[in-house]
Amino acid sequence: MIRTAGEHALLVETGALEVSHRLDAVLRARGLEGVVEIVPGPETVLVVAPGADQPRLRARLGELLAEAREPAPGTPSRPAPKDVVTIPVVYDGADLDSVAALAGLSVAEVIARHTGRELVVGWLGFAPGFAYLTGLDPALHLPRLDTPRTSVPAGSVAVAGPYSAVYPSASPGGWRLLGRTSVRVWDTGADPPSPFRPGTRVRFEPA
Repeated sequence: MIRTAGEHALLVETGALEVSHRLDAVLRARGLEGVVEIVPGPETVLVVAPGADQPRLRARLGELLAEAREPAPGTPSRPAPKDVVTIPVVYDGADLDSVAALAGLSVAEVIARHTGRELVVGWLGFAPGFAYLTGLDPALHLPRLDTPRTSVPAGSVAVAGPYSAVYPSASPGGWRLLGRTSVRVWDTGADPPSPFRPGTRVRFEPA
């Protein structure tokens, strides 16, 4: 289904993260006239197109959604960039010990499980540059803190539910802090400002 979102956007309901990734990739490759912003989510893609012919754009999005849902044989489930973004982490987070206790693991095992998998950017949200990283080891799937912190430092590496993330800037937050990185994941002076986009592969490593 495709819904109107405000005066200048259409919200495409994809129903699955893999479909969102494929539609995002197709839209960026096709460069549809009038589209100025594409925002993929876990089950949606927001297409912002001020001044575009809305009925025509809606019809075209319907065609591309069908293409993303039924890709040609051999098409990967998500666009996979050639390079992996490696994030060095100092594992000294305020919640590292409690994460280990809740998971029934040693601190060393928590670190090994956090660094032992290649994660994938599902979508960006919450704050500019905040990427929800999917593929986290199930042993580290833990609930958010009961009481969020009023301020989490930029560069904090954390987990919550089935996701991991790097806080791009200082902000309130309820994710469990495993450590910190010196890598800037949001820099308005850089091009692009974030190394993350949906489908980007990410690997953490001990610093």
